[in-house]
Amino acid sequence: MNKTIRVVVVDDSAFSRRSITKMLDGFKNIQVVGYAVNGEDGIRKVIALNPDLVTLDLDMPKMDGFTLLRILTTRFSTPAVVVSALSDAGNVFKALELGAFDFVSKPSNMASEKLLSIQDDLRSKVLLAAGRKPVGKQRLEPPDEGNVKRRTCSRPESTPSVGAPHPFDIVAIGASTGGPPALQSIFSAFERQLPFAVVVSQHMPPGFTKTFAERLNRSSVFTVKEAEDGDAVLPGRILIAPGGMNLIFEDLASEVIIRTVLPSLDDRYTPSVDVMFSSCAKVYRNRMMAVVLTGMGNDGSKGLRAVKEQGGFIVAESGETAVVYGMPREAAATGFVDRVLPLYLVAQEILYRGAFY
Repeated sequence: MNKTIRVVVVDDSAFSRRSITKMLDGFKNIQVVGYAVNGEDGIRKVIALNPDLVTLDLDMPKMDGFTLLRILTTRFSTPAVVVSALSDAGNVFKALELGAFDFVSKPSNMASEKLLSIQDDLRSKVLLAAGRKPVGKQRLEPPDEGNVKRRTCSRPESTPSVGAPHPFDIVAIGASTGGPPALQSIFSAFERQLPFAVVVSQHMPPGFTKTFAERLNRSSVFTVKEAEDGDAVLPGRILIAPGGMNLIFEDLASEVIIRTVLPSLDDRYTPSVDVMFSSCAKVYRNRMMAVVLTGMGNDGSKGLRAVKEQGGFIVAESGETAVVYGMPREAAATGFVDRVLPLYLVAQEILYRGAFY
């Protein structure tokens, strides 16, 4: 990237502002052009400096980060990366729903060496978000209708699905940046519990996935929970891989259970979509559907070979709606993907392929 990315840092903590500024200014092509101590100050700095991106704390005096985020996404289309502590996990997911591009977990121990440990993650997300619009709800909807739920579950005649249904017992979904609102969009589209299970590997740091699962559970007819070692894979249940852990499957003849395992040194991303896909395919064979959603990198593309060899069906999100067209693009490049679809048709495809209409 040749362009210099101009950033405004918004945080009420002077120590955090200095630390984030130091981290970002230390990288080529990123320049912190200003800082703000609260939302009101942030608006003034955005108007005066016209930055490419804002890093944003959420809990601030006078005007909090949520109010500023709404203004950034509706009036300025300025991407925002939230930098927030684990204790604010619920607020982080609210911010993602409101349009934040992504988040970086701020260490609970604010010693400088701990805070600097997030610099690689922060840098990569700033680079990725620069020049992109925030993840707003409009990206999750069809261009001509606002009611995703009705469109998804009523299967209009214009559905692009082709071929015969492909019955399955499980849907395995992999996602990264942009994944939380995308997953919520899919799960909230199901109007009743259905006879299949769902497992999810969403790239997310430890400590956030439990809150994420609880939030999804409030808007889904399925039961959504963070996966625990030994959990049974059951119809009507959605299991979210714990942050920092991988999901594998064990067939006990009477039931299939989840094992949560530490990643290997070869696992660049965690929870690993590749590991989940490969293990799921060994157990469910042709009775599974794999879905690759928005995200950076290529996680999932290797695991798709196992899915295809076992006769599973594969869907990848299209560049039309993917916030980051990395993982689904790499998936499509394997040649194993059966359907490439915008997000607002993914739930519909799941219902059609499983013959659940």
